[in-house]
Amino acid sequence: MDRAPQFIGQSTAFLDAVERASRAAPTSRPVLVVGERGTGKELIAERLHRLSPRWGEPLVTLNCAALPETLIEAELFGHEAGAFTGATRARVGRFEEADRGTLFLDELATLSMAAQERLLRAVEYGEVTRIGASRPMQVDVRIVAATNEHLPRLAEQGKFRADLLDRLSFEVITLPPLRVREGDVVVLAEYFGTRMASELGWQGWPGFSETALSLLEFYAWPGNVRELRNVIERAVYRWDEWNGAVDVVVFDPFDSPWRPEAAAPEARAPSASPPSASVAEPANDDALDQITNLRGAVDAHEKAILTRALSRHRHNQRRTAQNLGLTYDQLRHCLRKHGLLERAGAATDS
Repeated sequence: MDRAPQFIGQSTAFLDAVERASRAAPTSRPVLVVGERGTGKELIAERLHRLSPRWGEPLVTLNCAALPETLIEAELFGHEAGAFTGATRARVGRFEEADRGTLFLDELATLSMAAQERLLRAVEYGEVTRIGASRPMQVDVRIVAATNEHLPRLAEQGKFRADLLDRLSFEVITLPPLRVREGDVVVLAEYFGTRMASELGWQGWPGFSETALSLLEFYAWPGNVRELRNVIERAVYRWDEWNGAVDVVVFDPFDSPWRPEAAAPEARAPSASPPSASVAEPANDDALDQITNLRGAVDAHEKAILTRALSRHRHNQRRTAQNLGLTYDQLRHCLRKHGLLERAGAATDS
């Protein structure tokens, strides 16, 4: 199955952003793409290039956060031989590579102020000067920049050049996070699930169970589509019952009872007084004496704790899980075990 990046979604918020990119593509003006991580900013940049008159020319990408400040200018504008220590020969910069095409600058907000000043001149006049050179050269480059930062606020704080922001914001396309793209989680899950099943050689795609789909739809997706893809592909890869709907979804691959902590605690001598705990204890010894079914008593106690915690947090499952020291998945498992999931699921987790 084709693994080339594709636009998948049906929500109005998502389709509006794609339509705005399609409309801006034929121009040669700069476009600023704003969005959280994993929302598809690079896909929008590629669309802007492919639907423009420059589609046959290079699309050059530079992640501004991937290089130290001392090298970013040389990477953007190139350098002459001997311009600095280690520059044994001349090197073409990204602007020259992208001449007549498109230059995509990802993580724009990480550029130093010095690099921003030189970028401003390149955008304003179409001129770049290699480090160590005395004469500028003309380039014809369409700039598409991306960020997950609030650039106007950074400009107000003096951390980003306001004049550069003015030049780059001819059009601003803000991509919606996955959590507000109504209906797109299921569409994307089916797409990534089908693709992974094909890659694994499954004879067909059994889909996801209602329980799994409910978990997927209630999750907040801080990593957006990129995170969703990983979750779906991992769920399919780990599922062995190919003829049955995928029913197990793991959001945190690091979640394990054996996960190491940030720092191992030092061994300490036993304390005379036990540490305090926020766990309810039986009222008295008489109540303990009345227990004849340990498992039933434990289950009843656990169910009572869950019911009370849900009520206290107005059935907000995420807050309940956090309060009880559980992951969202662990709480959902406990609710399902005690028949509380349907009642709890009636509330939203906003």
